[in-house]
Amino acid sequence: MASSSLFLLGALLVLASWQAIVAYDPSPLQDFCVADMNSPVRVNGFACKNPMDVSSEDFFNAAKFDMPRNTFNKLGSNVTNLNIMEFPGLNTLGISLARIDYAPMGVNPPHIHPRATELLTVLEGTLYVGFVTSNPNKLFSKVVCKGDVFVFPKAMIHFQMNLDHDKPAVAQSALSSQNPGVITIASAVFGSQPPISDDVLTKAFQVEKKLIDWLQSQFWENNY
Repeated sequence: MASSSLFLLGALLVLASWQAIVAYDPSPLQDFCVADMNSPVRVNGFACKNPMDVSSEDFFNAAKFDMPRNTFNKLGSNVTNLNIMEFPGLNTLGISLARIDYAPMGVNPPHIHPRATELLTVLEGTLYVGFVTSNPNKLFSKVVCKGDVFVFPKAMIHFQMNLDHDKPAVAQSALSSQNPGVITIASAVFGSQPPISDDVLTKAFQVEKKLIDWLQSQFWENNY
């Protein structure tokens, strides 16, 4: 009876471990798998290019991450992604990058990456950053400066804001997926197409319908 219980416990632990492992990008079974972006094959990721056709150029991308980006928009920020869609050499490697530019007082609004943990490094400026845990919702936030590093756990709502009124800021992020994905909370809730029912939103946010209608109109018109 005891041995049966131990066997069952062991089986449950193995199952739990397996589920945790497959929740992330699958580990590569070869040295590399440069994505064949033209392949008709559809897998969880991209089909591999013939290794005989792979060259050093497949592992290089002239990303120009040293060049400032345009932050002239309502949020005052610009995210430049370098993931599998721009860099086929990342296929199966479980990593990608992003450069984030902030205008003075610019914000990268609350969002999540459903498939990745994010490790942010401040290159210039001073940022107020933070993330919110699942229920009960606790905020972990900090002011970070040039050279500082902050981690946002996978699928947690997080944000960054440039605290300087006069100078831009820059950060670079490493993400633990070749295709992290992004869901911006405000635009997902108020700018979805077709829209979420007003009845749902007014009840959820405990506000009047006219405010919900105004918020939805803002996101539909500006598409941010």
